[in-house]
This record gives sequence, C-alpha cells and structure tokens, in this order.
Amino acid sequence: MTGRVQLAINVDDLDESISFYSKLFGAEPAKVRRGYANFAIADPPLKLILMENPGQGGSLNHLGVEVADTDAVDAEQRRLARVGVASIEERDTTCCYARQDKFWVQGTPDGERWEIYTVLEDSQTFWGQDGEQRWDTVEAELDRASAGQATQCCGGPQAASATGDAATGSCCS
Repeated sequence: MTGRVQLAINVDDLDESISFYSKLFGAEPAKVRRGYANFAIADPPLKLILMENPGQGGSLNHLGVEVADTDAVDAEQRRLARVGVASIEERDTTCCYARQDKFWVQGTPDGERWEIYTVLEDSQTFWGQDGEQRWDTVEAELDRASAGQATQCCGGPQAASATGDAATGSCCS
C-alpha cells in the first residue's frame, strides 16, 4: 500500500496544539476550521488530524491511510477482502471538510477505528449537504464487529453544528 498514515488525535486546545505540532514537524497546517486542523507532512509521510475535544486531549480519535485515488481505495478493499478482513464502504461522503471515497475496517482487535480513504475535493462544511451524516449506520456496523468498544470518530459522541461546521468535539479525516 502506498500513501501516508493518518493519525487523528483529540486535543483540548486547538490553537495550542497547532502551535506545538507546527514546531514539531516544521510545517503549517494544510487546513484549519473551527475545532479541526490537519497537517499534510511530507517527511515522515503523515496526515496529522487534530480534533478539538476538550477533556479528551491526548487520546486517539481514529487512524487511517490516505491513498492517491479511488482506484487505490478499491484495490486495498479487495486485498483486505481476500485475506478475510471485512469493511464498510462509504463513497462520495463528506466528512471533515472533504468529500471522500473510503471504507472502514471491521473487526480490529481492540476496537480502534481504521479508514482507508482518498480526498476527492475540499468542502466548506464538516458534514455533507444539510449536515448529512452517514456515520451512525457505519458506526453501528463497526460496533457489532468490535462488541462494545467506544468510538470517538465521525459522529460518535461528537456532532456537527447546524451549519455543518465541526462543533466542539467533532472529528474525522
């Protein structure tokens, strides 16, 4: 698989975290929105996502691998299916200020959330049109696979505001 690993972490204070990670990686964020920032770091290849979630700072939100295009998403999904790893597909979905094609891996050993995705285009809203969320259905399927593991991604306990912005505690790629 080629691409870059994504690490989405919860932070208590977005501005403080942006300042710290800018110094740590010698890079400015690629995108900053209310309650959300991402860094596209070349070396090491990393997509660092900061999710403002007061009181949960320092905890893992979710993990992912960003790939070049939808063909790469499809290839990875087929590869994982061949080795018996189930997935939940999300196509043409808007989350985290980006329209994406992706899938979520089912059955992780400890309930961690992994997504394989590509960004199709930037979005001005955290969720899709009219605050559309498909995460509830995906989350229910993932929860069945990992029986009772808590979630912090794309609509778990977080929610988007009525305008589609990430509300305090929102998350995703």
